Amino acid sequence: MSAAPGKETLFESLHHDYHPMVKQLCLGYLKGDQHAAEDLAQEVFLNAWKALDRFRQEASYKTWIYRITVNTCLLFLRKRNPVQLVAEWNEASFAGHQTAQPDRQRYQPLYRAIGALPELDRLIIMMVLDELSYEEIGAITGIGAINLRVKIHRIKKKMSQLLKES
Repeated sequence: MSAAPGKETLFESLHHDYHPMVKQLCLGYLKGDQHAAEDLAQEVFLNAWKALDRFRQEASYKTWIYRITVNTCLLFLRKRNPVQLVAEWNEASFAGHQTAQPDRQRYQPLYRAIGALPELDRLIIMMVLDELSYEEIGAITGIGAINLRVKIHRIKKKMSQLLKES
């Protein structure tokens, strides 16, 4: 059974428009692991393809894709063994990629700090870094505007502390 031509065109457009955002969010959840982030981004778009017929247009496509990304990342992280996560996170795993991606080294402390945050805080700070509006962040997280501003302020203070320690 093949998809309707309109669905394929829409999906291609969504993939083109939102792949960079999805990959960046996956990088934040995976502490900068480029390969794993790309794999996870592909899984996000597979999930989006499967759910496209159920999109109710109650939110923007961007918010919808963001929510799918967050859910996919959280599910992925919950399935992984915490001991395995610690073992995978070491500088040696990046040694072979440093020449191909010189900026990676510069952003590792940021990804580590983001990775040290609780899941909801990690999600919120990634949306802030992606320059989503407070309205979009509130729609995704279900947090009201006033509480969101307070939470973001606290997350930024925690991030500053984590970055100073690294």
